[in-house]
Amino acid sequence: MKIVSNPLIGLGGAMLLSVYTCNVQAADSHFALALEHANAAGSAGDVKSIVDHADEAKVHIIVIEEHMKASLKSLDAAIGHAKQGHADLAKKSSEDAVSHLNSAK
Repeated sequence: MKIVSNPLIGLGGAMLLSVYTCNVQAADSHFALALEHANAAGSAGDVKSIVDHADEAKVHIIVIEEHMKASLKSLDAAIGHAKQGHADLAKKSSEDAVSHLNSAK
């Protein structure tokens, strides 16, 4: 397999890193809520509260996990398209990754 040296790849990677960095703060809302509920489950005084808080923590973790997996899949597609010289498809896949990162908020 021939690796194509393309400025688009470097620029796209830098763009995605900056978007990811910005979106880490956005994902904190799900992360913070998951942590809050996990802590509440750990300090709850009754089994019903433990179950309720643990279930709620899982909901937020699953949202983040699903969108991160989809984002990784889109980034893999972007890399594959870029290595084949398909800039438009690589860009679209990168945009899809950004969309999934934003959805993880």
